Amino acid sequence: MAENDATPALPKKCGPYISSVTSHGMNLVIRGVVLFFIGVFLALVLNLLQIQRNVTLFPPDVITSIFSSAWWVPPCCGTASAVIGLLYPCMDRHLGEPHKFKREWSSVMRCVAVFVGINHASAKVDFANNIQLSLTLAALSIGLWWTFDRSRSGFGLGVGIAFLATLVSQLLVYNGVYQYTSPDFLYVRSWLPCIFFAGGITMGNIGRQLAMYECKVIAEKSHED
Repeated sequence: MAENDATPALPKKCGPYISSVTSHGMNLVIRGVVLFFIGVFLALVLNLLQIQRNVTLFPPDVITSIFSSAWWVPPCCGTASAVIGLLYPCMDRHLGEPHKFKREWSSVMRCVAVFVGINHASAKVDFANNIQLSLTLAALSIGLWWTFDRSRSGFGLGVGIAFLATLVSQLLVYNGVYQYTSPDFLYVRSWLPCIFFAGGITMGNIGRQLAMYECKVIAEKSHED
C-alpha cells in the first residue's frame, strides 16, 4: 500500500489541446476549427499564386481582400478542409483500418510542402501542352499519396473529393463566378482534379494527425480508471 501511495501520478499527454478537454465533442470542435484555419491559410497563399500567374480570373468587383482573392474562397476552402480532415480519421475507424503509415508531424509537414510544390508547378512550370502538365501533376499527386498515405480509404476519398470538387468548379465557372485561362476540360483546366486529389490527401493526413491526440487522452483516461 505504501509503495502505491509513493508512486507519482503520470502527467497526461494532450498535445496542443487543453488538458481538461477530454470529451469527444469538444475535441471534434477544436480539430474542426484548427483544420478550418489551416484551409483558409493555404487557400489564400495558393489562390494568390494562381491569380498572379493568370491561371484563374475573378471579376474585378469581387476582388476585395488584401490577397486579391474573392471573399468567399478562403471560407469555402476552410470549410472543405475541416470536413475532409474530420472525415479521414472517421473513415479509418469505420473501415477498421487505422492509418499507421508515417504518423508524425514531420511527415505531415513534408506532405504539405509537396502539395504546395504541386500547386506551384501547375502555375509556374511551362509545358508544351496541357496534357503533358496534367500527366505530370497526376504522377506527382499519386506519388504524394504513395509517399505519405498508402491507404485504400485515403485513395478512395481522394478520388471522390477530386471528382466532387471538379464538378463544383465546373458549375461555378459555368455560372460566371470566375474563370480559367485556356480551359481544356470543359470549363476548367484538365490538371485541376490532380490538385484537388493532392489537397484531399494533405488535409486528410493533417486531420489524422490531430485525431491522434484525442486517442492518446482517451487511452490514458481509460488506463487511469
